[in-house]
Amino acid sequence: MLFALTAFAVVAGAWVLFTYAGPGPASKPTTVVLERGSGVTGIADDLAKAGLIRSKAVFLAFVQLTGAGKRLQAGEYEFKPRASMAGIMSDIREGRVVKHYVTVPEGWTSDMALEAVMKQPVLVGEAQAPPEGALLPDTYQVQRGDARQAVLQRMVEAQDRLMAELWPKRAADLPFSTPDEAVTLASIVEKETGVAAERPRIAAVFVNRLRSGMRLESDPTIIYGISKGRPLGRGILASEIAAATAYNTYQIAGLPPTPIANPGRASIEAVLNPPKTTELFFVANGKGGHVFASTFDEHQRNVANWRAVERQQAAAAARGGR
Repeated sequence: MLFALTAFAVVAGAWVLFTYAGPGPASKPTTVVLERGSGVTGIADDLAKAGLIRSKAVFLAFVQLTGAGKRLQAGEYEFKPRASMAGIMSDIREGRVVKHYVTVPEGWTSDMALEAVMKQPVLVGEAQAPPEGALLPDTYQVQRGDARQAVLQRMVEAQDRLMAELWPKRAADLPFSTPDEAVTLASIVEKETGVAAERPRIAAVFVNRLRSGMRLESDPTIIYGISKGRPLGRGILASEIAAATAYNTYQIAGLPPTPIANPGRASIEAVLNPPKTTELFFVANGKGGHVFASTFDEHQRNVANWRAVERQQAAAAARGGR
């Protein structure tokens, strides 16, 4: 009798160990969402319903033995085929959740950011776009079930933290007096160039213009006044340059009333600490960047060179179309 009991105990112990450490029952990758507040029993129920564990009792017993009960984390998990109960418990204890992301590139408007958040299918709820320039462009990790408005609020809070860090480090005697104005100017710098190395130099041009009372004369501000920052799909018309709108910096003095996009850290840093230059003008160089000038005469020569490049490009395009 004693031998039989001992043998049974050995077999039972081996089964428990195999159930815990051996290959699991799932034959394919399996995703399960463990809701917040489920508790250990609720987690065991969800894993069993998903076909990931053979025994809720064994799972609960090892949770107790390992002290993992207070460390199991809610979230979305994806487990490999035949994942062991031990491996599943380790993943949940370490919070190895499925990672989803929302990316807002530098220079996007707040409406564009809202669209990206609304298109992320793992998020829930409706949301409204923050004010223009209020959020920090970046890639944000999100979890299934996160509220869309809460994700946008994280972006706003990231911008608030960045400005709280950078504003006290600004240069003296800048031609603007508030963080909001700094973001507005940074948004114009962001939209003027896709060349990262040019941002400080373009920021310096605009700071120099503001100091001297010159108008900024920035094409992206015209576009924002027409389409709220959406690409026009064409060139800016002469009538649009001449139109007196709140955002047309060819016609208004100083800054527009709001940012025209959401600038990234580099553009904000550039306007808060621009290099010391005498440059007041820049124009495209035909190679994706710009050429700069300190005098109007020099600028006019640069513009003439750019017009020549435009004519060459147009002629080449015409030949290619034949």
